[in-house]
Amino acid sequence: MKVLVTGGAGYIGSHVVRQLGEAGHDIVIFDNLSTGYRWAVTCGELVVGDLADEATIEQVFADHAFEAVLHFAANIVVPESVENPLKYYSNNTRNTLNLLKAVERHQVPRMVFSSTAAVYGMPEQTVLTEDLPLAPINPYGASKMMSERMIMDLAAASSLNYVILRYFNVAGANPDGLLGQATPEATHLIKVACECVTGKRDGMSIFGTDYDTRDGTCIRDYIHVEDLAKAHVMALDYMAGGGESRVLNCGYGRGFTVREVIEMVKQESGVDFSVTETGRRPGDPGALMADNTRIRDVLGWEPSFDDLKTIVSTALAWEKIWAERQSH
Repeated sequence: MKVLVTGGAGYIGSHVVRQLGEAGHDIVIFDNLSTGYRWAVTCGELVVGDLADEATIEQVFADHAFEAVLHFAANIVVPESVENPLKYYSNNTRNTLNLLKAVERHQVPRMVFSSTAAVYGMPEQTVLTEDLPLAPINPYGASKMMSERMIMDLAAASSLNYVILRYFNVAGANPDGLLGQATPEATHLIKVACECVTGKRDGMSIFGTDYDTRDGTCIRDYIHVEDLAKAHVMALDYMAGGGESRVLNCGYGRGFTVREVIEMVKQESGVDFSVTETGRRPGDPGALMADNTRIRDVLGWEPSFDDLKTIVSTALAWEKIWAERQSH
């Protein structure tokens, strides 16, 4: 298929682009390189542009007859979204609207959207199904929820088919060390812990040790980026085969505490780093895990890297490569 990938030079997008290339798709990557990198684009044609620029978007759609759009481009840092909400509504919501206008004008039949478990907010249950009411508690989650709604409404009014993938906590790196998370100022737990190992950080904090969990720290569902990327390729195949629009959770259905993750990073690296215990962050639920029954049933998706040790070891290997690269 001829596909457009927005944000395809970023962490998750670049892993997806590589798998799309291996599956034989013809790819155009559209990225403003604000958090992505040229070196991360391992196949396809890179167009450097911003989704705020409707003329550039129109030109890209006019130049190519896209059969699908995969939309990753977004800001994703929750605390930043609270401090600077309009940045998130501009880049995540308005720019999705700009993209959808082109999708509608050029009658692109398929779309895969990169969404988030943040749309659920703070539900009472710890294992989340796709049918829960959406109640985001921060501008990041709200900006993604609005984007989901626009996609659904456009699909209802046109021939667009979509798969919305709600990510849980994405981590790890390509096992051969070609790609990994190089996001500046990253806030993800495993990335932060790995930066402590390489000496990029002096230490890290645990936010909240009084949750009702097995060791008092938050539990999250960590999904390896390669398993997540595979879900996108399968979503395209599913729609190409006539599959109807769906919303699917992307996670393993089980979680690890913050302490367990830090312990695994220390164990795998052999490095003991400083960990400070501090108070809860506002809006952090005690436990969040994906009910992944639907993605397994609908796409036939089966994870290959469903193991915390594997996730951590690939993230660590990448972090060492990335630290070495930056030192030159």
